[in-house]
Amino acid sequence: MASIRQKITPCLWFDTQAEQAANFYTSVFDGGCIKQVSRYGKAGQDVHGKASGSVMVVEFEIAGQTFTALNGGPHFKFTEAVSFQVMCESQDEIDRFWAKLSEGGQQGQCGWLKDRFGLSWQIVPSALPQLIGNASGEARERIIGAVMGMKKFDLAALQRAAAGEHEKV
Repeated sequence: MASIRQKITPCLWFDTQAEQAANFYTSVFDGGCIKQVSRYGKAGQDVHGKASGSVMVVEFEIAGQTFTALNGGPHFKFTEAVSFQVMCESQDEIDRFWAKLSEGGQQGQCGWLKDRFGLSWQIVPSALPQLIGNASGEARERIIGAVMGMKKFDLAALQRAAAGEHEKV
């Protein structure tokens, strides 16, 4: 009997790009790897409509988290209602994930971006929740104002806003 490695596993629905996406995501995150690739057979072809032997499911792991990528057809698309947060310890890490994940995609406000497959990510300094949580009044307003004015997060500018330094952010 197989043992459960992870109680909840995100399943990402793609039209036909599951393997391409899994390869991309595992290249972005250090230590990422493809765990298993399953293929469609003849069974159920009247339902799934996929060619026998084509990729059905790719199980992959990034940052210790297992994901499933499914080639389910064109019926569903990603929306911003769900995103994955990548907590970053440094500006270099923010810059690296922002550049890699947004390449061929779309950059948004407040650390959000869509990758080339339309999946939404939030590249966040790990210090941000504490900066906001420890602030009150004017300091909180400065931090939130700085956040709202950014696309890719600038950790130093957020720290200056928290400290009350009036340099433009």
